[in-house]
Amino acid sequence: QTLSGRGGLRPYGREQRWFGRGGLRPYGEKQSTKSMQRFGQVGIAIGAMGIMLAMMGLFPGITGVRDTPAIGVVQVALLLMGESLLMFGAITYVKFTFYLGVRSNLAQQVGLRLALTGLLFASLAGLSDILGFGSHLRTETTDIFFGQLQAFGTLASISLSAVGVLIYAVAGNPIPDDIRTQEMQIISPKQNGETEQPA
Repeated sequence: QTLSGRGGLRPYGREQRWFGRGGLRPYGEKQSTKSMQRFGQVGIAIGAMGIMLAMMGLFPGITGVRDTPAIGVVQVALLLMGESLLMFGAITYVKFTFYLGVRSNLAQQVGLRLALTGLLFASLAGLSDILGFGSHLRTETTDIFFGQLQAFGTLASISLSAVGVLIYAVAGNPIPDDIRTQEMQIISPKQNGETEQPA
């Protein structure tokens, strides 16, 4: 079977390969390709877990734990862990749903690094007292607490990370829908009433 046109399917020896904007993709292992596309659903699960952890950090009362007057280290750690999982889940979903087999362009690479930088700055701002360079260190008379400057730095860094993920999602060149449909039909010939020939 041969499809002509841009991004079509062309025979290459005994194997058929996909020549599209994403480069070469062998179709010898069909089940592997299908499982990679379904891996985007794992990104949704990771993002949902991140939202749960972030909510537990912001509102610990929803778990049945008695709320404290100030924001503690455990709450900040849960917030940062939730933000990290949410970011990685979103990137995983976007990559394996819209850009599977497509190389990241310069704008996407900038967005990814911007997201990681925002996550690093958020960790530094939220845990500055624990790391030893904050203004509210633990002494004999004072204790560690989450100040206003730390809150501003953490929220600004999380916003920067979210902007990076958004850039990664919208700045790429996904495979067109018609080519994606042809690809799925080739990957799953049984759905179209075809039978696989033995090798």
